Amino acid sequence: MQRPPAPPARTERRHVHIGLIGLGKMGFNMRERLRRAGIEVTGYDRNPEITDTASVDELIAALPSPRTVWVMVPAGAVTDAVITELCEKLSEGDLVIDGGNSRFTEDERHSAQLAAKGIRFVDCGVSGGVWGLENGYGLMAGGDAADIERVLPVFDALRPEGDRADSFVHVGGTGAGHYAKMVHNGIEYGLMQSYAEGYQLLAAKDIITDLPGTFRAWQKGTVVRSWLLDLLVKALDEDPGLANIDDYVEDSGEGRWTVEEAIANAVPAPAITAALFARFESREDSSPAMKMVSALRQQFGGHATRPAGQ
Repeated sequence: MQRPPAPPARTERRHVHIGLIGLGKMGFNMRERLRRAGIEVTGYDRNPEITDTASVDELIAALPSPRTVWVMVPAGAVTDAVITELCEKLSEGDLVIDGGNSRFTEDERHSAQLAAKGIRFVDCGVSGGVWGLENGYGLMAGGDAADIERVLPVFDALRPEGDRADSFVHVGGTGAGHYAKMVHNGIEYGLMQSYAEGYQLLAAKDIITDLPGTFRAWQKGTVVRSWLLDLLVKALDEDPGLANIDDYVEDSGEGRWTVEEAIANAVPAPAITAALFARFESREDSSPAMKMVSALRQQFGGHATRPAGQ
């Protein structure tokens, strides 16, 4: 009698332990989501109420070698300072992931700086805002394929459940992740501006007696339905006339960089460019449309809004 085939051997799940520097709006929730997925995370933040360690040195000492450290701090000088510190304190074979909104042109510089010490580098655009803890994050990674493979368990823990290709992409080499995220945010500018202008037009016509209901009716079955539309409805539920929000809207950098790249590559981008200029205009005149853009930024990203009248 022929014996049945032996069951396949179980693949033991490898324990993963990473460091996370920056526990702000997104970093704090990312730490929690990773932990829920079984990833061990040691976090550091200057805020003593939320940090796991008293210093970056203590964080590094807690990690197994080769270490992986995810940097989730504001782009620019702060990211530069953190990466310079890690370059001095990490060892050959360690890996740094920049998950903030750094400009893609900075990635080559940071990669070369770390490579001089034998430290690996990955840039990763992260989208999901304050809702990422429950919904997961869209991830766009740039860097060497072997380095991406090394941290796939971390990416899989952060992204939404389901097919990896629906929420994670290895876009290309160094800088590609942040370039993709830059364009993503440029598109976001245009989408928010369109919803906001529609809101202002509906609000201007006295025959519209249920403005929030109009947007709510678009949430299912229409071609303009989206998560941003859902957040627009939520904003109107919380503050029907947007009376508590000023129309001053910040731009976080990616919109400007997207327009600059469009100019540099002779790619027409009129919608994104107009949306960026509308934010500049919001700092001069009162505008119901820009109140809505401000409300949407607060809804998806937790970005600060100015109280009305300030």
